Amino acid sequence: MSAGTVAAVDLGATSGRVILGRVDGRGAGALEIRQVARFSNDPVQLASGLHWDLTGLYRNVTAGLTQALREAPDVASIGVDSWAVDYALLRGERMLGEPFHYRDERTAAGVEAVHAIAPFDELYRRNGLQFLPFNTLYQLAAEQHDASDGVRPGWLDLADTLLLVPDLIGFQLTGRRVAERTNASTTGLLGIESREWDDELIERLGLPASVFPSLIEPGETIGSLRPEVAAELGPGSRHPLSVVAVGSHDTASAVVAVPMQPESAAYISCGTWGLVGVELEHPVTSDAARAANFTNEGGVDGRVRFLHNVMGLWLLSESVREWERGGETVDLAALLAAAASVTAPVAVFDANDPRFLAPGDLPGRIAEWCREHDEPIPGSPAEFARSIIESLAQAFADAVRTASILSGVDVETIHIVGGGALNELLCQRTADRAEIAVLAGPVEATAIGNVLVQARAQGFAGSDLESLRALVATAFTPRRYEPR
Repeated sequence: MSAGTVAAVDLGATSGRVILGRVDGRGAGALEIRQVARFSNDPVQLASGLHWDLTGLYRNVTAGLTQALREAPDVASIGVDSWAVDYALLRGERMLGEPFHYRDERTAAGVEAVHAIAPFDELYRRNGLQFLPFNTLYQLAAEQHDASDGVRPGWLDLADTLLLVPDLIGFQLTGRRVAERTNASTTGLLGIESREWDDELIERLGLPASVFPSLIEPGETIGSLRPEVAAELGPGSRHPLSVVAVGSHDTASAVVAVPMQPESAAYISCGTWGLVGVELEHPVTSDAARAANFTNEGGVDGRVRFLHNVMGLWLLSESVREWERGGETVDLAALLAAAASVTAPVAVFDANDPRFLAPGDLPGRIAEWCREHDEPIPGSPAEFARSIIESLAQAFADAVRTASILSGVDVETIHIVGGGALNELLCQRTADRAEIAVLAGPVEATAIGNVLVQARAQGFAGSDLESLRALVATAFTPRRYEPR
């Protein structure tokens, strides 16, 4: 092994980052990361619905990479991860419109259309995914529904390629069209056992099989930068700089960087969403797992991320945005401190209620839920924040217990990574409600996992996940929360 530097592009549902990671796998090993660019990722409401501004996002990515190469001209490769399920349709080199946002309301018709052909219990046996109304196969069915009047062709009829978001960025950088498996596993169109496109299901749903690109594994090289991209990024990219596939679903990358013992630990990758689960060698597709709405998503090295999606810190961040839209100034640190000081009982609501999915007046919807269930309605932002934290902590604790029962993993420790690791009240209350110790950190787990998979591909790190996690454990000391 040797030492070297890679660049991680980490795109979240609210912001993106470009991070430099230096890995030295020799001896005791060393891992260092440094953020060189951060930018917002804001959806755009157009006449057609809620969309991502992928063009603007790509512009920010290349600007961040330019800065990264200016600071570290010896970068060996680039890796890209992002949120799951959303996609762009291409015809030739052209993107057929900005991708829809998964929170757009168009998918209801798609769910009905898919389940009329393949009921959910059959889908679960085939793809192992929990029901989420925005999974890619429902979005694609909505594309067909939009064109069902027969007067105009649908976008799918015009497209020759479908690319998930990180694969789209990879295509723009290299010109090669591929689908990385961890993210492809979230589409609902990948066989749970074969890990290949489910051609039979694709045909039954009337989707064009030709738009789905070939699948690749994390660690495979996608390609070298296109000459025009290399010229745009500057002198630092003039050597043959490659783009390497990582766990391109951000949770897949985050789980790589959880310094855990999978046989006795659960993880919570906590940001906009809270992904709560365990890492397994084989999927669990029992009737009980389906009833509990647990998902089996692809992980790095063929591992299975057996988890449940909880609404996450979106509940807090969108509430803050609503208060600010109403003219209030909200300091998040002060709000959380005030929430920690609340002593009166607050409502513990169902964090997974579908009404909380769409943008808008979340405090109003939380109050509505409380009225419907005869729970105390929060009377101030601090009480709303405390109610959100308590509800998330309970949802996390419940999901950990269910994951343990369904998988057989005897959970002794819960690892919280991502932005939620900074939320002391959430970490403590999760430990309290789960009655299990919580280890918080690292915060930038997704970018770290991205870096580590690239580093391994370049020969800067060991060959198995355990050696990669050992680097994380050495470089980052978690904060421990004991249940009270």
